[in-house]
Amino acid sequence: MRAFAILAGLVAAVALAGCGSDEEESEAPSGPSVKTIQISETEFKLEPGTVTVAAPGVYTFHAVNNGSTEHALEIEGEGVESETENIAPGDSADVKVELKKGTFEMYCPVDGHKDMGMKGSIAVGGATSGASTDEGDTGDDSGYGSGG
Repeated sequence: MRAFAILAGLVAAVALAGCGSDEEESEAPSGPSVKTIQISETEFKLEPGTVTVAAPGVYTFHAVNNGSTEHALEIEGEGVESETENIAPGDSADVKVELKKGTFEMYCPVDGHKDMGMKGSIAVGGATSGASTDEGDTGDDSGYGSGG
């Protein structure tokens, strides 16, 4: 009976330790980005709306608020959930994420903007993200991001 109580205590301790790992997973990955991808945010659209990259890796998304109201950028899926702070009109912010092969969602998490059309997708490593025919490897290394 005592062994059962000890085992139950160990299981509870492991479960509690696991609860704290969510915060660690949301931290930005370390290391240089494979590519910096620029996303323009306006009312109520992301441009480009579909991003395709050839290989998994660490990517920086440089969100530029070209609109007239506050926006942000969130990337979610395949165990990833990261976002920028809110971005004032005319400002920009980066979110650095490690993307595995698969499909991810990107959207503006501010005040229902996603439901108004500020959403898109990211396809990594041959994953399909819908019927879009946008060019692969959207964005360029035009001086944004980590500077490397």
